Amino acid sequence: MKEVKVRDVSIGGGKGLVLIAGPCVIEDERTTLAALEGLLEITEGLKMPFIFKASYDKANRTSISSFRGPGLKKGVRFFQKIGKRYKVPLLTDVHCKHDCKAVAEVVDCIQVPAYLCRQTDLLVSAGKTGLPVNIKKGQFMAASAMGEAAKKVLSTGNGKVFFTERGTTFGYNNLVVDFRSLPIMRGLGFPVVFDSTHSVQLPSARGRTSGGDRRMAWHLAKAAVATGVDGIFMEVHPNPEKALSDGPNSIALRDVRKFVRGLKELDEFVRSL
Repeated sequence: MKEVKVRDVSIGGGKGLVLIAGPCVIEDERTTLAALEGLLEITEGLKMPFIFKASYDKANRTSISSFRGPGLKKGVRFFQKIGKRYKVPLLTDVHCKHDCKAVAEVVDCIQVPAYLCRQTDLLVSAGKTGLPVNIKKGQFMAASAMGEAAKKVLSTGNGKVFFTERGTTFGYNNLVVDFRSLPIMRGLGFPVVFDSTHSVQLPSARGRTSGGDRRMAWHLAKAAVATGVDGIFMEVHPNPEKALSDGPNSIALRDVRKFVRGLKELDEFVRSL
């Protein structure tokens, strides 16, 4: 299996577990920096490779009135600012092919959202940036079909691709994780990350917003690490109850250290077998 480098962080290639974490969306500078600085302190203390994630525009919210984020221009300025101030790789999701070029100038990895993992033009545009591309497996996708999504990026000459599992639609407002998807996607030759918090999301379960059950994130993350995975993705917020997006499935910053320490220890054990 290949190794994908996001700045100085290696995903796959037999290296240890990587953490991709941050708030769902850039709400404001104070909240986002609180999450970033807290995560940096935790991961540096645990010697855990870390990539910071946040969205500048959540274009797939349930309601037209839901908070989407600051938008492209303000988002680019924000990433540019924190990229100069903090030595941490940055990842963000892109919903529109026209955003790829601008975003690529200020982040280190482009993420293709699960809902858009079949969108050829977006995948090709992401690939053309030359940055690593994280393709989230759609809730409707078979794991084996993700190879075709990867080929769309590979067609640009960019081989820096990895996948993220985030659950499969199970009824109208629930998701279930088939852990067979992790070895299947790794078997395609690409690193695989497990999204422990979107996998416990309850899409549109609250009518105008989605629900979630963050209590289950820990259990699913342990199962993913035990199955064999190259990274864990999680949404983290200083106060999930007040988060403007994905609060019900986000992990509170105060709980991250224990959460991650346990996963790191489990990963080290699994790799020793």
